[in-house]
Amino acid sequence: MEIVLLGTGCTVCNRLGQTLMEILAELALPAEVTHITDAAAIGRYGVLGTPALVINGEVKAVGREPSANELRTWLRKAQARAERKAG
Repeated sequence: MEIVLLGTGCTVCNRLGQTLMEILAELALPAEVTHITDAAAIGRYGVLGTPALVINGEVKAVGREPSANELRTWLRKAQARAERKAG
């Protein structure tokens, strides 16, 4: 699973990153997590606000901090899709 956190390093962005890592550990999900802070690189994703979260190339949230329950749901679904593809 590939996860990209887009954010300038603000408190909300950092908190989202921390929550994301905690949930990945809780669910024992393997993932490559990248935190992009460069404004030009963030712009390449076509998002107009931060924090933003991209899971396996799909933008899931922009300009807000998703709840832990939302994160769990998105991560479980992404993992299930990956397992079906590999299956």
